[in-house]
Amino acid sequence: MAKGKISSFTFADLFAGIGGMRMAFERAGGVCVLTSEIDVHARMTYAYQRWASEDSRHLYINDVVELGRMRKAATPDFDVMVAGFPCQPYSIAGLRQGLEDEKGRGQVFLSMLETLNKKKPKAFLFENVKGMLSHDGGRTIAYMVDRLRGCGYDVLEPTVLNSMVHGGVPQNRERVFIVGFRRDLSVSAALADVESAPSDAIAAAKFKWPKATKLRKELRDLLDIEGVNEKYFYTPEKYECYAEIAEAMTRDDTAYQWRRVYVRENKSGVCPALTANMGTGGHNVPLVKVREEIRKLTPRECARLQGFPESFRLPPGMADAHLYHQFGNSVTVPLIEKIAKELVRHL
Repeated sequence: MAKGKISSFTFADLFAGIGGMRMAFERAGGVCVLTSEIDVHARMTYAYQRWASEDSRHLYINDVVELGRMRKAATPDFDVMVAGFPCQPYSIAGLRQGLEDEKGRGQVFLSMLETLNKKKPKAFLFENVKGMLSHDGGRTIAYMVDRLRGCGYDVLEPTVLNSMVHGGVPQNRERVFIVGFRRDLSVSAALADVESAPSDAIAAAKFKWPKATKLRKELRDLLDIEGVNEKYFYTPEKYECYAEIAEAMTRDDTAYQWRRVYVRENKSGVCPALTANMGTGGHNVPLVKVREEIRKLTPRECARLQGFPESFRLPPGMADAHLYHQFGNSVTVPLIEKIAKELVRHL
């Protein structure tokens, strides 16, 4: 592939959420042929986007566990598997037992392995919370990487990237990323350069993670100044904690969080990481100060903080609680796009 050229490829979008991975990989030249997402409300938002079509090549499967059980011929071929798999409390026992584990702790990961083994895509990109690296003293992630390598892939060292450092959005969001290339392709592509080097070392040397860049957007650049619904505003009449919040919130260039008995300021001057539990109560949504008024971020502002364009459609009538949950669960699109373009460059 010529330098800078983007060629069409196919990919599977697992644990798709509202489509952050899909949007990023489509921008990198990809064609989505398989989508899997178990949350019904996330599926509604995903299906409301302009990419939803009746493409005969595209398959929707709600449950990844069901996908893992499907016959090879029943699922489409794809070049890349992408998955922001859930950060459930994995354990080595559960991962080893897979579908036999009574608590279901290994079903999701086992299904990912089964799909990799059946379809043998050229590469994969997985995303998870930073805490995955330290879980069980690092043994959980080591076991996962070992199993992925056992599927025939060169797996790069799991790497933590931050949305505000590597993705260009003012959100302090650290996530771990795992990239792998099918070993036969990784070795053959590198033989002309380094015949004696281990294949993992070759893949690691060729693939480059996004570099840190200067943040050019501030939180206030993404906020709406006019036309915000009054339901998002904090007032003394609506909240007994208003006085404490108003006293602590002194800056208009950062976001704050009310922690039941105190206010926490995000010291980096940007928004703290959006979380899935934003949908479980108003106090979990970051607060901002706009024109001396205090309010929660709106769902559209959360979308911007994850790098979604204004063209991303919010389903009319969907409760804010579901939208907050979805954007808290999502990936940061510009960061994934950078990784996608680099990954595709080596296919």
